[in-house]
Amino acid sequence: MRVILPAHPRTRNSIGKFMLSTKGLELLDPVGYLDFLMLESNAKLILTDSGGVQEEACILKVPCVTMRDNTERPETVQVGANLLAGTRPRTILSRSMKMLDVPRTWKNPFGNGKTGERIVDHLIKALDLDRTPRHAKVYHR
Repeated sequence: MRVILPAHPRTRNSIGKFMLSTKGLELLDPVGYLDFLMLESNAKLILTDSGGVQEEACILKVPCVTMRDNTERPETVQVGANLLAGTRPRTILSRSMKMLDVPRTWKNPFGNGKTGERIVDHLIKALDLDRTPRHAKVYHR
């Protein structure tokens, strides 16, 4: 399986400093946020220690293994999108193998993606915007 690691320069320095092997890894230079989301959305599995990445993986329906003993995103674990693995290689590997077989059918615990529409509806009511100028774009559901 192809393993991609967008590596920050400090990460690359640490790899060299501690003489870590990168065999089997495809190291990339750091990528922008949209490129990172594209990598995530096309992944079969995400391994991370980042709370934000755990949340993105869950929303994108990509199984996740968190290489920590705890998480600030417990809802990702509760819906079955994420497993905590700690830092022991054998546990990380076994949890990764398990998550590769998980159906991507979990419910998004962060909402339904309609928050923007609800905000606009609220603003229209709160600001009493019942008339739209001819040149304005009209919001449709």
